[in-house]
Amino acid sequence: MWNLEPGTELIISGSAWRIRSCLPHLGRVTLVDDDGETWKTSLSELIHRRDCRPSTRTRTDLPAADRGRQPKAMDDLEEYERTIVTLRMEHLREVDTGFRSGDRLDALPHEPRPQYDPDTTTLTQRRLAKAGELRKAAAEAPAQAKANGLHQVSLRTLVRWDTARAKYGPVGVADDRWLREATGHTISPEVREALFAVYAESSDRRSKLTMRDKERLIHQYVREVFDSAGAEPAGGEATDADPADAPQVEIPGYDTLRAIWKEWFGSSGARQRYARSAAKAKQYATGRHIVVHRPGQVVALDSTVLPVKVLDNVFGDPVSVYLTLAVDVYTRSIVAFRLSLVSDSSVDVAMVLRDMMMPLPMRPDWGKDVEWAYPGVPHTVVAEFAGYEVAGLPFFPPETVTTDHGSVYRNHHLVEVQRVIKANIKPSRVLRPTDKHSVERTFGAIRSLLFALLLGYQGTDVADRGVDPEADACLTVTEMEHLIATWVVETWQNRRFGSYAPSWDPRGDHSPNSLFAAAMYQGGFALRIPPAELYYQLLPRHKVIIHGKRGVKIKNLWYDGAALDPYRGELSHRGGRNKNKYVIHRDPRDPCFVFFQDPRTHEWHTLRWTGLPEEGEVPAFSDARVREAMRELRKRGLAPKADTELLPVLLELIGGNIPVEKWPTQLSKRQRTEHAREVAQAAAAASDRPANSVKREPPTQPAAVPAARAGTPDGKVVPLRPKDRAQQVHDAVNSERRRRREAAVPDQLPTPPDLSERLRASSLLALPDDDFDDDDTTITASEAEEEASQ
Repeated sequence: MWNLEPGTELIISGSAWRIRSCLPHLGRVTLVDDDGETWKTSLSELIHRRDCRPSTRTRTDLPAADRGRQPKAMDDLEEYERTIVTLRMEHLREVDTGFRSGDRLDALPHEPRPQYDPDTTTLTQRRLAKAGELRKAAAEAPAQAKANGLHQVSLRTLVRWDTARAKYGPVGVADDRWLREATGHTISPEVREALFAVYAESSDRRSKLTMRDKERLIHQYVREVFDSAGAEPAGGEATDADPADAPQVEIPGYDTLRAIWKEWFGSSGARQRYARSAAKAKQYATGRHIVVHRPGQVVALDSTVLPVKVLDNVFGDPVSVYLTLAVDVYTRSIVAFRLSLVSDSSVDVAMVLRDMMMPLPMRPDWGKDVEWAYPGVPHTVVAEFAGYEVAGLPFFPPETVTTDHGSVYRNHHLVEVQRVIKANIKPSRVLRPTDKHSVERTFGAIRSLLFALLLGYQGTDVADRGVDPEADACLTVTEMEHLIATWVVETWQNRRFGSYAPSWDPRGDHSPNSLFAAAMYQGGFALRIPPAELYYQLLPRHKVIIHGKRGVKIKNLWYDGAALDPYRGELSHRGGRNKNKYVIHRDPRDPCFVFFQDPRTHEWHTLRWTGLPEEGEVPAFSDARVREAMRELRKRGLAPKADTELLPVLLELIGGNIPVEKWPTQLSKRQRTEHAREVAQAAAAASDRPANSVKREPPTQPAAVPAARAGTPDGKVVPLRPKDRAQQVHDAVNSERRRRREAAVPDQLPTPPDLSERLRASSLLALPDDDFDDDDTTITASEAEEEASQ
C-alpha cells in the first residue's frame, strides 16, 4: 500500500528513505535518508522501481504497535491480561447483542436487561448505559475496577474497543502498553563491562554457575575494578558525607541482572513453556433447536476408525486408518475428509478446515459430469481463480464448527486456528447427540452404502466380523482415499434426500448439490479462495531466538536459511509474554522444514534442517524418531555439536544398515507400522504444502493419486514398495558418506583412465577414430534417394 504523504518511509535497495515533500500535480517527489542526503525523482520512476517498497513502520493498514514487528496474538498476553480481555469482550458483547455471551441461546436468567435490549434501545444508548454502569462500579470498588482496567471507561473508550475488536479480534481490546516495544534496559558502562567479564569467566574457565553466583561475581568485579579506583576522595581523607567504603557504581538488582543476562547471552537451557490448554467452551444453557438456513453456518466435524482394513503404502500390511469428516449441516455436503494412519492431531484438523475453504481439484479419471456446474458462477471463472479444474463440491469459509470433547479440539493450536480462519469452534453439549447428529448419520450412511460392500469390512460389532478381514484387505490407503473422493463427488452429492429435505420444501426432490445451488440463488455466492499463505498460518507456532551462526532450534533440531541473515543476533522487539522472540511455524508431520515470516516484508521463507544432505533427501521420519535418536546418542556417550552428526544415527534407526533383501522381514509388525505412518504423514504434509514453498529436484518416481484438495507434493514421492523404501535409505546414507569424504578431501586427484584405454592409446595397431558418429546410423528418405541417384 503506497502512502506518499511527507514522513512516509520507503525501503529502496535495502536503505531507508523518508518522503520530505511530494507534488502529485507535477509528478515530483523529494526523499531524504538518515544521513540527510536528499534525492529528487519522479513519481513514475519511484513507483515502478522493483527494489522499492513501503516500510512496515509507517504503513497505515497496520496498528502502531505492530509496525516493523510480527503481529501480536492472544498468547503474547499474561494470564491476568487474558482475563481482563475476556471481561472486556463480555461487556462489548452485552452492548452489541444484549447478552454477555453474545448468543441468545446462551442467555443468563436476567438477560437481556432493559437498558441493553437491542429491540428497544439504540447502540449509542447501550454504550452510554454501559459507561455509566462501569463508572458506578468503579466508585463502589475502585481497587477491583482498576485491577480489571475498567476504572476509566467512557463512551469513546467503548467505541475504540469495538472498532479494534472488529478489525483485530479479541487481542484488539488489549492495552497497547501490555505489548509495547521491548527497548531493553539502561545500565552504566561499568556494569556492562562487568557483565561481559563475568560471562567470559563463567563460559570459558569455570564450571556451570547459577545466576546468584554470577551476581556475586559482578559485584566483586565492580568493587575491585571501579570502586577501589574511585574510593579515594579529593582531600585524601574520608569523611562522613563521603565514606571511602561506599560503592561508587550503582549495580541493578538481581531480577534486572537476570533479565539482562537472558537478553544478551540467552537462557540457561530451560525449555520454553507453552500456554495452557484452552478452557472448556461454554455449554448451551437451553435445549432449543438451532435453525440453520445457509451453507457454512454450521459444519459438524468428527473422526472415527474406518471399518475397513486397508493396506499401508510401504509394506502392504493390513492396518486400521482414521477417517475425519466435515459435513455441512444445511446441505448435508461432505465438504472435506482425511485419512490418516494415526489418530488425528490438531494439524490434521487445521488442514481439514483449510480443505473445506478450497475448491476440490479434478482427478484424471473423473469425467465432465462431475465438474463445477453450480449456477451463478461459471466453471471457467472458478478454475481461473483456483488455478486448476474444479470438481462439483461446495467450498466456503465456515462460520461455526461443532466438534466433540476430544483433546485434539481443545488445545491452544486450535484456538489460534479459529482466530486465523475467523471461525468459531464449539464443542457439542454433553449428552446431546442432536448437536452432532448430521456427521454421525453421515458415518452410518457411508458405512451402509459403501464400506459394507468392500473387502476387509469388519462390521459394526466383533460378533458380526468375518473370518479374517485382514486377509481380505486389498485396497491401499491411497486407493481407499481415491475411492472415497470419487464416491463423494459422484454419488453422495447427487443422492436424493429422504427425511432430511429442507423445511421450506419438505416434499421436493433435493440433494446436497441442489440445496447448495438453491442457496446460491437465494443469497449469492462469495468466491473467496484462501491464498497459499494460509497453510503457514495454520501451523503450530514456536517462539525462539535466532542464533547468530546456527539459526533456530526447535524440537532438538537446528534450522537455518538465508532468510535469517538480516536478523541474526538481533531481537524481534516483540513485547508481552514472548518478549524479543521470533515466531517460527512448523509442520509436525514433516520435521525437515520450518517456515519463517519476514517481519519487514511479511513474506514466508522455508528453513531447512541443517542435517539434510545437499544431494538427495532423508526418508520420512517423525518427532518420535528424533527423540529415539537422541536417546541413542546419549546412550553411546555422544553429544553432537551439529545436526549433521545426528543424521547417521537417525538413518540407522530408520533402517539404513539392514540389507534391502531382508528389510521387510527383519522388522517387526510394530516397526513396519511406524515406518508406514511416517511415510503417510510426510506425504500428507508435502501435499498440503504450497507448490512453490520448497524448491527441490523433480521427483524421479511416478506421482501417486492426487490428494483430496489442492497442493502438489514437491518433494520426492515415496514408492509403494518396501525395497524401494529401503533403497531410499541406502541412497541417503551413501550421499551423506560421499559428502563427508568430499568435505574431508577438498582437492581430489583426477580419476585415472581405465587400463584398456591406456593400452589402446599407446598401441600402434589401433584404428583411427571415424569422422562420423557410429551411433547415428539412421538416414532420411531424401538422403537415400540422393545416394541412389549418384
